[in-house]
Amino acid sequence: MIAQWILGGLQALQDYVVYHVLTCLIPAFLLAGGMVSFVPKEAVLRYLGIATHRVVTYISAAFASFFVAACSCTVIPVSAGVYFAGASIGAAFIILWVAPATNILALTYTGAILGGDMAVVRVISAFLMALVVGTVMTIAFRREEAQRLAEAQQANLGIGSDPGARVKRSDVVLLLLIVLDLLAPNYLIRTGPYWQKVVVWAIGMVVVAGYAWRTKTREEIRHWLGETWWFVRIILPLLLVGVFIVGVIGALLPESLVQRLVGGNSLRASFIATLVGAISYFATMTEAPFVHKLMQLGMGKGPALALLLTGPGLSLPNWIAIARVFGVRKSVVYVLTLVVLGTLVGWIAGNFVWK
Repeated sequence: MIAQWILGGLQALQDYVVYHVLTCLIPAFLLAGGMVSFVPKEAVLRYLGIATHRVVTYISAAFASFFVAACSCTVIPVSAGVYFAGASIGAAFIILWVAPATNILALTYTGAILGGDMAVVRVISAFLMALVVGTVMTIAFRREEAQRLAEAQQANLGIGSDPGARVKRSDVVLLLLIVLDLLAPNYLIRTGPYWQKVVVWAIGMVVVAGYAWRTKTREEIRHWLGETWWFVRIILPLLLVGVFIVGVIGALLPESLVQRLVGGNSLRASFIATLVGAISYFATMTEAPFVHKLMQLGMGKGPALALLLTGPGLSLPNWIAIARVFGVRKSVVYVLTLVVLGTLVGWIAGNFVWK
């Protein structure tokens, strides 16, 4: 029995390393390091910063995240990169939520499998939840944000600071090339063997490397890779541990039990679906066929929505990595907020949207 549990964890770990590290995490880590290295903090502060109006930061963060097809683990270095570049905690955690929970690729796939109504309700729910998440994180850590604001303002008074600083055109192109390399494997290769995604990723990496070599000095590249390595060594080990634990849980928990518990549209069913989604790991787009199968077995639409939202948006590896990067308190507040919201949204949708 124990051997079966360990095997389940090792299988989950193998699948994660084989199918996600190359095409997802490497570009994500490079993007995070690039944002810290090449994006002036003044530019981040202007749109997503602590002093910027909340509505502007929240909408900017949510809209930008809509086009990033990332899973709950891949998005962590991206969100962390924005945060450490000077973005507010509300904006950083909105990115952390929206990108995996409601990116355009996952929504397209959801509509194709589960119907247009589910896709529409999913995107509206995710954006409303994002506004609540941003507000809760800002209020819960307002003292820390005030301190960060004071430090940022003090830094702007120092020698060499430039309130009107903008990202260089060459840096914008480089970051966009990395984003394209992150998105292209999933956008261009939706079906077929995984090696085709690797080929697309490899071509993108060659383009990124070539452009960086032509436009950056060795010192700039060294600094960029150094910042990237910081994210790798802080986040990757915990992601791997979390994925192993999820695999063990998957071997322990019979799927038939989950199916029996999430039938109908009760608050209890929505909570259980949210909890299962919050713990389990779903790569982006994999949640739709899983939910479709459960719905065929009797899962209610409300719990299905809750699982669609929290499945790709949260996971146990995600919790652990967020705690390591942002702190345990932020991770706890973030996860609890989303579990409560996912439960309520699933129950409301199941009983009032789909009567």
